[in-house]
Amino acid sequence: MKLHTFKTGGVHPAENKIAAGKPIINLPLPAEVVLPVSQHIGAPAKPIVQKGDHVKRGDRVAEAGGFVSAHIHTPISGTVVKIDTARTPQGMPVEAIYIKSDDADREADAASMADSAPKRTDAEIAILDSKAIIDLIKDAGIVGLGGATFPAHVKLMPPPGSKAEVVIINAAECEPCLSCDDMLMRENSIEIVKGVQLLVKAAGVNRGIIAIENNKPEAIAALTAASSSAPGIEVMPMKVKYPQGGEKQLIEAVIGKEVPSGALPIATGAIVQNVATAYAVYRAVYHNEPILDRVLTIHNGTEGKNLRVPLGTILSTLVEGNDYEKIIIGGPMMGRTASTLDTPMIKGTSGILLDSRYAHRRPTEPCIKCGACVNACPMGLEPYLVSTLSRLKQWDEAEQEKIANCIECGSCSYICPASRPLVDYIRVGKAKVMAAIRARAAASKS
Repeated sequence: MKLHTFKTGGVHPAENKIAAGKPIINLPLPAEVVLPVSQHIGAPAKPIVQKGDHVKRGDRVAEAGGFVSAHIHTPISGTVVKIDTARTPQGMPVEAIYIKSDDADREADAASMADSAPKRTDAEIAILDSKAIIDLIKDAGIVGLGGATFPAHVKLMPPPGSKAEVVIINAAECEPCLSCDDMLMRENSIEIVKGVQLLVKAAGVNRGIIAIENNKPEAIAALTAASSSAPGIEVMPMKVKYPQGGEKQLIEAVIGKEVPSGALPIATGAIVQNVATAYAVYRAVYHNEPILDRVLTIHNGTEGKNLRVPLGTILSTLVEGNDYEKIIIGGPMMGRTASTLDTPMIKGTSGILLDSRYAHRRPTEPCIKCGACVNACPMGLEPYLVSTLSRLKQWDEAEQEKIANCIECGSCSYICPASRPLVDYIRVGKAKVMAAIRARAAASKS
């Protein structure tokens, strides 16, 4: 059997997926949640509640602040105690809504969650058109749950002149240590396939491809069985190679088309959505349920677990102790170092990594000009060069070397024998260059 993959670059880090096969544990609702209004790419949501308001589980508490934005909903019933700042894992202040429940609220939530029957019948769903499905996805506040958190409904509305031909479901989960998507696929394969069918219909296409790395045989078998009676939906096993789940890499691997530099993925006719996003779409349309929780993996090096966690839960309550050399939110390749776990769970939180093997970097040495980073870069860049240009603050030259094309996958830093912090410098330079590009675009319109 041919295993698909992308052509340029890529690395093979140790998988360390020790939580694979561990059933998802559904955590109880917390007594209090902290809901940041920035849980997505784009404009922050705007609070529509005030201190003292009483809200019910599933109520919208903040509305999208622009076209590229997403609504926020509360996973618990309770009283809004304040609208104040919270801290991101990196210590940055963000506006957040604090909600606290009491015994009566928790009883009401328990009764609400006990009613697990779908709110719409298959017949009612069959007559939903593309716009109706997109509206339900938007109303539910669904974003890309692979980590990028781009509002899902926006992807389903391509700009004028673009036309979708296929929906690709990113089920690769190529990031080491994480297994939350794997277990979601094993346990909720039927629901995921129904979500994929909804995304295909919303996009106005006839084909959906679930692309999954070949190191997940149980998930492949479950999805293959679930999609056997779903016309137009196929499961495509992929070669195990990082970053297989990168949007541009996945499109190339699945349909053999390359996203042009500076263009959107829709230029290839593909719309990519994460597999957990497909499950959230199923919940939104069948159960009329906004995104209230998500599954994440906790990995400490010796054991791991997969938890379904209500949004707004404080992350420190999910782990034992607090004496960790380093905390990474996400996986070891693309995750970000955290200064604290006293921060709320948000839509993009896919993992908490506490493995001491990732706690220390090797001493940085001079570049030996081996070219390993060039061979590893999936975007065909020269990481040693663009990182140096960024370090020297030569932003114009960095832009000319296509620094904006970097997907920040970390392959260059991983493979560098001199332990150069390549992606760190590139990330800084990319932010500067992208800001300059946006400023020029705004100036040209004025």
